[in-house]
Amino acid sequence: MDPISLIVAALAAGASAGALSALQDDVKDAVKSAYSKLRGLVKRRVAGNQSAELALAEYEVDPANWEAPLTAKLKQVGAADDADLVAAAKALMELVDQAGARAGKYNVTIKGAKGVQVGDGNIQVNRF
Repeated sequence: MDPISLIVAALAAGASAGALSALQDDVKDAVKSAYSKLRGLVKRRVAGNQSAELALAEYEVDPANWEAPLTAKLKQVGAADDADLVAAAKALMELVDQAGARAGKYNVTIKGAKGVQVGDGNIQVNRF
């Protein structure tokens, strides 16, 4: 899955109250926390770009009609290259769809990147 598709799918899954109903209470709390983190990272990424901010706000209300505009805006602001954002989206999808995560559905392939890390608790020093 490409990074932008993963981010958009995770935003939809986290915002969907229906996705939470099938989960246990402790997992619901983890999903809410992961969604909050993801949403904050996306908001920070689109900050200052009014059309991207609008696309994000409208996507939360009407994902079916705003998926394409949000996808375009996330590409425009370079969200695919934000390792923290991609890691947060993957973490959320692993909580919401554990079977899909085990099958590798949310693995991200980043080509031509330098110094990218995905995951928690990493330390990185880059010297290019």
